Amino acid sequence: MGQTTTAKAPEKQPPSQPAARGRTYLYAVIGDAQGRTYGDFGVDGRKVYSIPAGKVAAVVSDVPSGTLRPERSRLAAHQEVLKKLMAEATPLPMSFGILADSPQAVRNMLSRNQHALREQLRRVAGKVEMGLRVTWDVPNIFEYFVNTHPELRLARDRLLGGQREPTQEQKIEVGRLFERLLNEDREAYADKVEAILAPHCFEIEPNKCRNEGEALNLACLVERAAMPQFESSVFEAAKQFDNNFAFDYNGPWAPHNFVEVDLEL
Repeated sequence: MGQTTTAKAPEKQPPSQPAARGRTYLYAVIGDAQGRTYGDFGVDGRKVYSIPAGKVAAVVSDVPSGTLRPERSRLAAHQEVLKKLMAEATPLPMSFGILADSPQAVRNMLSRNQHALREQLRRVAGKVEMGLRVTWDVPNIFEYFVNTHPELRLARDRLLGGQREPTQEQKIEVGRLFERLLNEDREAYADKVEAILAPHCFEIEPNKCRNEGEALNLACLVERAAMPQFESSVFEAAKQFDNNFAFDYNGPWAPHNFVEVDLEL
């Protein structure tokens, strides 16, 4: 008796999912027309390489699609790439989290902005950014101002020093006076310090103070060769202030505060 064999229909396979499309993460723009590979020390341990276009190149990594959260390890990797680039020449640094859709989008951006990028690279060539913060080294900044500004002391005593609980309006009036005096002092200190630093800086950019205790926050673009003179000028400026002030300078950094190119990604 013959044996009958029944052929089974092949099982349906689920449709294959396309691979997630990655994106291109930008660290900086450099003046180099050659493509280079730097190593696997980028964000999330990714390979760092450059994409050239014309006479400039972007230093990048490939990253997965999706949100790139500013975690500490990623921020550190971003800074490490800039640090390595700074050891060779001054790049145009990008802020953390700048992404392009593809390497071709990066090439298009470089081509569109070729002239502006080369001008910016010439402007910062051979220079570094140094930061200078001056803070009031006092236990209570309001009490310090009360003791050093008679106008504020009189207003405090008149509006807040009576037997009755001061009104909200009286508190606001004293607060506004304190803020005005704070900003006036900041402007005066900035003028004094900048006058001493200016001969050793290519440019000085004042930054917004981040809290009440900060008297001054400057970004300084300094020639690499003039670093010793800049540091000496910081100490010279510090001599103009008493022990109620603390000077803290830092760097060298890539010139974040002196790059003004709209990349139009």
